[in-house]
Amino acid sequence: MPLVKSVLTVILVTVVTLSHAEAYGSFLSHACLTTAEEEVLGREFMRNVKKRCTIIDDPSITGYVTKVGQQIVEQHSSPPFRFRFYVVKEDIYNAFAAPAGHVFIYTGLLAAMENEEELAGILAHEIAHVLCRHISERIDRSKKIGLATLAGVLTGVFLGSSPTVTGAITTGSIAAGESLSLSYSRENEMEADQVGLKYLTKAGYGGEGLLRILHKIREKNWFGSKQIPSYLMTHPAIVARMGYLDTWIQAHPGWRKSRRHIDRTDFQKMRIRVIALYGDTMSAHNFFDAQLRKSRDDALIYYGKGLLFDREAKRTEAVKNFKQAVELRPFDTDILRDLGKTYFHMGKYGKAQKTLSEVVSANSKDVEAHFLLGRVQMETGDLNGALETFRALEKKKANYLPAIYYLAQTYGKLGKLSEAHYGLGIYYKQKGQFKIARFHLERALGLFADNQARQREINKTLKDLPQDGN
Repeated sequence: MPLVKSVLTVILVTVVTLSHAEAYGSFLSHACLTTAEEEVLGREFMRNVKKRCTIIDDPSITGYVTKVGQQIVEQHSSPPFRFRFYVVKEDIYNAFAAPAGHVFIYTGLLAAMENEEELAGILAHEIAHVLCRHISERIDRSKKIGLATLAGVLTGVFLGSSPTVTGAITTGSIAAGESLSLSYSRENEMEADQVGLKYLTKAGYGGEGLLRILHKIREKNWFGSKQIPSYLMTHPAIVARMGYLDTWIQAHPGWRKSRRHIDRTDFQKMRIRVIALYGDTMSAHNFFDAQLRKSRDDALIYYGKGLLFDREAKRTEAVKNFKQAVELRPFDTDILRDLGKTYFHMGKYGKAQKTLSEVVSANSKDVEAHFLLGRVQMETGDLNGALETFRALEKKKANYLPAIYYLAQTYGKLGKLSEAHYGLGIYYKQKGQFKIARFHLERALGLFADNQARQREINKTLKDLPQDGN
């Protein structure tokens, strides 16, 4: 009974608050950190995350998540930060917003979702945490703690710390007579739901998706405290939130379902890639086999099996399943691209080049197809062709790390060592391996002795590197 009473109290308060959602404006008035300070904190946080997590660099997955997230961000007239979206390779239910607009979602949670509305609901909630400046609000600026140390504490809060890291941070805090409470409060969670719903519905999505995925996350809590989803550790009051959301949806029946046109295939492809390429292989086989028992005519399930077999280096089986998928969806460039990728892995460069060239012609925006075509050109000795392909890809997606690396390798094979070292310096900087980055950038600086413009560019990059190595 006390739980029901508390839920009803929260519902009454938040329903009233939602009617004043427009009053949130820029969400800056109660923030403890300035936006500039939060940007610095965000950069320090990302340094820690890159050491602790495997962030997926898969354009088909991250591109889709980013597209959905940006559709929500665009509903705000002047967001305080540039939002960036990341997918973490770990089979757990988790998502969080880090300082300065860095939003993370885990493969385990993506695999548990059934549609785009659920993804949009989770992203809208995390975006709202950033817009409301909840992290900066919870930082007491009177505490004498540096931003780098604070970033480490935040990393522990959101990712979970090893005993060694936790002990070191805690000891330092106690020695200074300080303590930090950086997990979201119940009030933060309710405000993020209110503001998130505002922008979610403005983007044309319904509110039902968020409620469904919260139910799935909550169900994970019934198996014992050791298996409580990470999401619940930093996002409290989930039962109260579900009660509020259910009441809100009933009060706004027009906003229950999405009003925007959604291509369901886009979500299904993304989810299938997550399951096939980044989940447990045995579980993935069981999932795809179960789906085929329901229907033998689902092209995307054959596509998923092809991805999974290629991941396991069972290339013949992969080609067989990709071809079955192509028979059912003959003009699907995603399936053709991954068929070309398998041909590349098999060393069948002629077939790979033919298939990938067709994909690039049909879909000039396919980042991975361009990248794979460049790899084929490298392997067949067409280094100038590879250089042209990678440079064109660099213009399309400047931060795609695999292309940066192989562009540098191509420059090296062509004897252009200045560009090769510069490219490797940028690659390792983005990877967070700063000692290696510094080595290559300093080599490039010497090789660009006659190019003052490039030297200035390299010196600026070197200056931005942390002085404490990795």
